[in-house]
Amino acid sequence: MAGSAHAAVLGSPIGHSKSPALHSAAYRHLGVDIGYQAIEMTPERLGAFMDELRDNSNCRGLSVTMPLKSAMVQHVDRLAESASALGVLNTVTFDDDGSDLRLTGHNTDVVGIIRAIRHAGGTVERSAAILGAGGTSLAATAALSALGIEHLWLCVRDPARAAETVRLAEASGMQVSVVALPDSAAVLHDAKVVVSTLPPYAADRIAALPGLARPVAGGAGILLDVAYEPWPSALARTWRERGGVIVPGLEMLLYQGVEQVRMFTGSSFHDEAGVINAMCDAVGLPRRDPRRPDMAG
Repeated sequence: MAGSAHAAVLGSPIGHSKSPALHSAAYRHLGVDIGYQAIEMTPERLGAFMDELRDNSNCRGLSVTMPLKSAMVQHVDRLAESASALGVLNTVTFDDDGSDLRLTGHNTDVVGIIRAIRHAGGTVERSAAILGAGGTSLAATAALSALGIEHLWLCVRDPARAAETVRLAEASGMQVSVVALPDSAAVLHDAKVVVSTLPPYAADRIAALPGLARPVAGGAGILLDVAYEPWPSALARTWRERGGVIVPGLEMLLYQGVEQVRMFTGSSFHDEAGVINAMCDAVGLPRRDPRRPDMAG
């Protein structure tokens, strides 16, 4: 990653990532010369990579995905409030004042989830469900709290691993009920807002649970499935058959990526709608209507 200005997304596996297409489209639209690539990276190799990168003043920033969202925390100099509150990050900025280079960790997943749900029509519900208890579940919890959710159903493989998410939800003033994934059909059947933070294919068994596909009085609600390859997922297909609204993970990736591009370029985006539409075109998402509330900065 030497030479001209550049940025990258780190993770493993990373070959499926749409971030290079999204970022590259945004930089072209803005007329900014920043190269962006996907780099296969594991927690074991991360320390040496970051030590080498600190000597490279041309790096504008990093997007961080699984399994590095927790591991990267120890390799930055400080955490912005968005990441400090969660203890996980998905973005690193390189701030050089000419005499000192400081790496700052951020979490743009929260705003990505909020804006994706708002674009799907928003919610006036006061309860919601999250599938999974990994790093993205923390961002989902913060996002749902910001959307006014008061009761959170946390559906997880191992309830013992849900402690961090439970603590964050309770600290946000939410009531929390933890349910094992095999027992979650009744919760998901009635839920009007669901965020699946499970990796690809991991929710397939949930989609096949008896009772989930039964008709819903008043209609099914919104499902945001953060996994976007393959799409639609088995869970998304089941949700759509129930008459619900499905939101692909690409929507979340788009909106969190907008915030990353803003950080990496230092731009205030006088034409945010143009940036977003360029990113939509790059990955096949429908263009945004600038009059919609999710287009607010």
